[in-house]
Amino acid sequence: MKKRHLFIVLFYCAFCFGQPKPKAKTIHVFVALCDNVNQGIVPVSSKLGNGQDPFNNLYWGALYGVKTHFKRSKDWTLVSTQKNPKEYILERVLFKHTTTNTFLLADAYDGKFIKQAITDFLEASAGRNSIKVNEKVFGGTSNLLAYVGHDGLMEFDVSGHFLPLNKEKRDAIILACVSKTYFAPYLSITKANPLVWSTGLMSPEAYTLKWAVDGWINNETDAQIRERAAQAYHKYQKCGVNGARRLLVTGN
Repeated sequence: MKKRHLFIVLFYCAFCFGQPKPKAKTIHVFVALCDNVNQGIVPVSSKLGNGQDPFNNLYWGALYGVKTHFKRSKDWTLVSTQKNPKEYILERVLFKHTTTNTFLLADAYDGKFIKQAITDFLEASAGRNSIKVNEKVFGGTSNLLAYVGHDGLMEFDVSGHFLPLNKEKRDAIILACVSKTYFAPYLSITKANPLVWSTGLMSPEAYTLKWAVDGWINNETDAQIRERAAQAYHKYQKCGVNGARRLLVTGN
């Protein structure tokens, strides 16, 4: 090999292997399992609405539940599954994005502990309660927090440590009925950025979350991410894209 060619090869190797890996981006999703008995919802089938059965639950193991929908996606790889990391969390799953250094942790909360799920989400949106899973840090250290499930704040208030722990920017997605109205007073305290939330009744299935997360990973603007969410909701719910845009909004 000529010296010039050898130099080019060595330079290329040094450049490639010497570059630091992009810092991991982390997402933590708090899912309150659908629960006919313990939540003030319009009842669904007993199978989908058993808040103690994540395997069949509408928001977790069903076709458009968080675990199943992300597991079936070509964009995500299931890294690990943990049963009962806490008494009120029935299952925890960790996914890695297939083309970027992005990790998504999702927790399935027993439906009767919906108040705990909302409180944990809000405290994390204030930068609190960090947890380490597979050497990656989630909870309040996550870059993006999401809540999926019934809007329990329609029935109860929550209390917790909601003052922000630091000035780090944290985005929040809240897929629950009329979430902008009911979660706004809390996000005004935690200072998280409301990336996508709702103005009316909705079905908080995982396709809306998935499409919004796709845009977030691509560093799109808040408006572009909200548009992705609206397009997803229209695609699956056949509600009309303008109706979906009125339902799913961004910002205060």
